[in-house]
Amino acid sequence: MNMDEIRRAREEADCLANEEAVEGALDRMASEITARLADRNPLVYTVMNGGLILAGRILTRLPFPLEVAYLHATRYGHATQGTLLDWRVRPTQDLRNRTVLVLDDILDEGHTLNAIIEYLKAEGASEVLSAVLVHKEHDRKAYPGMRADFSGLDIADRFLFGCGMDYKGYWRNAPGIYAVKGL
Repeated sequence: MNMDEIRRAREEADCLANEEAVEGALDRMASEITARLADRNPLVYTVMNGGLILAGRILTRLPFPLEVAYLHATRYGHATQGTLLDWRVRPTQDLRNRTVLVLDDILDEGHTLNAIIEYLKAEGASEVLSAVLVHKEHDRKAYPGMRADFSGLDIADRFLFGCGMDYKGYWRNAPGIYAVKGL
């Protein structure tokens, strides 16, 4: 890997949401999630690797009992519909009659998140909700009008990194939301 390129990408990136904006979005999301799930005994699944940063930053803001787990799935090939997932780590908890909250970094086109939600429902979850830090603004969603139940920031359709999103495997740890210059 060309580390000069990686460093340059961060140095030249456009900051679309600084750390203060991200913190405000996390506080708002936590308030909305708490209002909806505080009395539901939810099981919270983090989608790896992108959802890791969101999970770490939002879970401590949720002042109610919940269980935490993770899953790791990607879509097979270029499939655009259905639940054909390549499971790296499958859900391990009993989902029957549970309210499940899925945490992920971004809702871009949404095919993978949609497939994960459908899988969790098929496994018996009574309700599956989703929370993403970034809702990418464009018309290429898995289905028209698709949106997570809880969204932090609406961000322009650019190549993004930071707060869980990566640039060539790097910069998930950047504290804000950045767009690669020229992309």
